[in-house]
Amino acid sequence: MSSKKKILIVEDEGIVSIDIQNILRKLGYNFIELAFTGEDALNKTQDWNPDLILMDIGLKGDIDGIEAAIRVKNRGNTPIIFLTGFADDNTLARANKINPVGYIIKPINNKDIDDAVSKALS
Repeated sequence: MSSKKKILIVEDEGIVSIDIQNILRKLGYNFIELAFTGEDALNKTQDWNPDLILMDIGLKGDIDGIEAAIRVKNRGNTPIIFLTGFADDNTLARANKINPVGYIIKPINNKDIDDAVSKALS
């Protein structure tokens, strides 16, 4: 694991994003940026060039997490792990079209984040 890897957390629930950030810091990741909307995620991805994005599927606003991930993938090949509390077949089928490196189902725990992030960055 490299503490120099840049991770973007895209989550519209502030408490959840801070929890994820704290878990990642405890795991040794220090370069973490937060985004709260799909639009913000697109801007930060372009400006900051993260090594990994943890993207909530159900973002509020004009661009949900899947649409933001599609646009990110059109710009480059940044690996994306989807965060979701919605695991219905239609949502997963739509999300699978961008070939995410993984999924983390909410509620989130330390082991799930550690496993998914370690795998994605290896």
